[in-house]
Amino acid sequence: MTLRPKPVIDAINQYYEEFPACAGRSIHSLSQKVDEAVYKARNTIKKFVNAKQDKEVIFLRNTTEGINLVANSFPFTRGDVILVSDKEHNSNLLPWQVVAKKKGLKLDVVNSNEDNTFSLDNFREKLSTYQGRVKMVAFGSTSNLDGVSIPTKAVVKAAHKAGSKVLFDAAQTAPHHELDVRATGADFVAFSGHKMLGPSGIGMLYGSEASLSHLNHYTVGGETIQDTTYYEATWEELPHRFEAGLQHYAGIIGLGAAASYLKKIGLKNIEKHEITLNKQLDEGIRSMPGATIIGPHDATQRGGITSFNLAGMEAHDVATMLSASKDIMIRSGAHCAHSWFNKHKLQGSARASLYLYNTEEEVATCVAELKEVAKLGKR
Repeated sequence: MTLRPKPVIDAINQYYEEFPACAGRSIHSLSQKVDEAVYKARNTIKKFVNAKQDKEVIFLRNTTEGINLVANSFPFTRGDVILVSDKEHNSNLLPWQVVAKKKGLKLDVVNSNEDNTFSLDNFREKLSTYQGRVKMVAFGSTSNLDGVSIPTKAVVKAAHKAGSKVLFDAAQTAPHHELDVRATGADFVAFSGHKMLGPSGIGMLYGSEASLSHLNHYTVGGETIQDTTYYEATWEELPHRFEAGLQHYAGIIGLGAAASYLKKIGLKNIEKHEITLNKQLDEGIRSMPGATIIGPHDATQRGGITSFNLAGMEAHDVATMLSASKDIMIRSGAHCAHSWFNKHKLQGSARASLYLYNTEEEVATCVAELKEVAKLGKR
């Protein structure tokens, strides 16, 4: 979870203080202001991901809900195949596990290269093995485990050639790299606000109009219909037929403000800054005897993430000590990628995540504290 800049907080507060009403349900002035603010936010997110139309942007609680919507709404047929990578976050693994068991589908895993980078060869081999049966490819476009991004354009090109749709879990991509859904050709892309300076409890699902039109209903209720009788319903058009019930209006508005903030700074500038810091952190950790880093040796391939272990130390102990000594906040454990850690027979790792507001001085402080912590592992 990231910190929130003042423009995002101001946008959220403005909703609660000036027009705390429902959108789309009334014609009074406050409701119209909400309508306008939500429309503006949707248009901002459309531009943020370079979608073609506003109606291709669906607001949901988070990445997890977006993936679940696609998994449960996609018109699979018994025997269809779903491919995931070996580094998926549970949010992009469990929905496919459940739907595969429920509908009689085959779920298979594409293994990474030895250095944890994505293997196009292994991916293409899987597509060839199933000969047209693969109907959904669901990959994290940037891994929360080690920060490695995959070649999205090449993935989409191969998948589409094999007759499959593609969903990218972009929760770790949207805050750090430029997203262009039309350039990559992805059918579905999901991400969350809390990882990109926005509010918690809000996220979005992009779907091309053609892809969304093939999805069945998932969550239904208020705002998803134009009219009802006791036995039939006339459904709303996109995007509203997938946005059931009262929406998180403050969150939507805050997400739009966060996207605008990131665009002004520039995602390429953010990426460059993170890599500079990560190279510094990487050099410091590798100087410690017995320290190991997960993922490729080249820090530039890991964006702003370094997952590591110190010899003789539990990852949770490392995180606790850093927090207690200098208020350095890192993550520890399996990072919701239990399957990968189980495969590699590891308990977990410590993970430092760098962002646009971190500094070289903070990285130096972190390295100095880690060296002190590492000494305890030698005793």
